[in-house]
Amino acid sequence: MLWLLVALGLATAYFSLLDGWYLVRVPLAVLRASLLQSPIRDLLAEQTYVGRVLPSDIDLLLHMNNARYLREADVARAAHLTRCGVLGALRALGAHFVLASSCVRYRRSMNVLEPFEVRTRLLGWDGHAFYVESRFISRRDGFLCALLIFRQHVLGTTPDEVVQYVCKKRVESPEFSRELQHWISYNEASSQKLRAESGLSSTKDQ
Repeated sequence: MLWLLVALGLATAYFSLLDGWYLVRVPLAVLRASLLQSPIRDLLAEQTYVGRVLPSDIDLLLHMNNARYLREADVARAAHLTRCGVLGALRALGAHFVLASSCVRYRRSMNVLEPFEVRTRLLGWDGHAFYVESRFISRRDGFLCALLIFRQHVLGTTPDEVVQYVCKKRVESPEFSRELQHWISYNEASSQKLRAESGLSSTKDQ
């Protein structure tokens, strides 16, 4: 009986003090992609991650909370980068990456219990980061409900080295779309402005 009370106490503390489900789901998504799903040989191939709007995901209007899109995209992106070999390459090279910026465009709300899929693909890379897109598609009518773009900044190596490790040869990034170029330009302009305001003009952002 004592061990049961201790286990319940630890579980309560875990979910009360930490974002418990998130800390469980991301590792599980990586394990599933590593052990139960076949690798994706095409680095630029789109992958699909299926989900449903749960009662814990909704806001007061019974729509999916804005922040939950980012969380679901995190899980789908972790699975995607595992299957295409990028996470494995980072570990092998003694490197890692961090999320440096993101952009979300909400096009239509998703309601409680609505099934959806997250379609994730790698848009390209430059000397410092990978650019990843996630599309939230309603499985009820196929409508694109939200579009997200992420900049994954690489630390400890370069994206070119990661891609070369995965593909066993040097591969050039696809040409960036006009929208992505505008977003990158915005981030650079914002960084320059913020560095100037803080008096740290020599400090680089991620």
